[in-house]
Amino acid sequence: MNAQKNNNPGHPQRAAGAFFGRRIAKPLKRSQVKLFEELLPRLKLDLSNPAPADLRQLFTHKTDEIILEIGFGGGEHLVQRAVEKPASGYIGCEPFINGMGKILSAIDKNNLTNICLHDEDATPLLDWLPTASIDRVVLLYPDPWPKKRHWKRRFVNRNNLTQIARILKPGSEFHFASDIEHYVNWTLKHCRDSGLFDWQAQNSSDWKTPWALWQSTRYEKKALREDRVPAYLTFKRM
Repeated sequence: MNAQKNNNPGHPQRAAGAFFGRRIAKPLKRSQVKLFEELLPRLKLDLSNPAPADLRQLFTHKTDEIILEIGFGGGEHLVQRAVEKPASGYIGCEPFINGMGKILSAIDKNNLTNICLHDEDATPLLDWLPTASIDRVVLLYPDPWPKKRHWKRRFVNRNNLTQIARILKPGSEFHFASDIEHYVNWTLKHCRDSGLFDWQAQNSSDWKTPWALWQSTRYEKKALREDRVPAYLTFKRM
């Protein structure tokens, strides 16, 4: 389960993008260490084998849609969605070890069976997923890499957007949220320039209002405390 080699000749694996910073902030709790040893291997995607053509095979129950959340942080949004919509299948990606520890605890507490996990960089996962296999991609409060010399590490770039568009079903949506105005404008420009996405906003309230059944994240709460205004962007795969 731990191998990360991609043997799918149709989607050769790119080098990891290092779009994240540190891997761990503080030692895990003893209970979290146990979940890493016992629960994560059961939920972790095995990228050493080709992905199933139908991703619903990843889940043990009937699944009506597949949602990918990239960089789920502490997992608050992902877990809430999974609890509210048990018939949906969720794939969560997060390389930050403490964030993975938090979501494993929440999955265990709520006895969730509709979440699969990837605990490394997202680029190999995007390359591994089949074409037109995902119903929604969610990217919430990614690291903004504010210094210009670090902009190349922003997750929103031409290559990643191309892969996101590839794995999304036509007409499906890419959701992006950030409290950093420059990154919001960056994302709007890159999605426009890609020619693959159609921004769905009709007026300002469309990007100022969260999506239905929104579960705020700890990053968003911090932004609001510091008087930064979040933007919620919805792009449709053309």
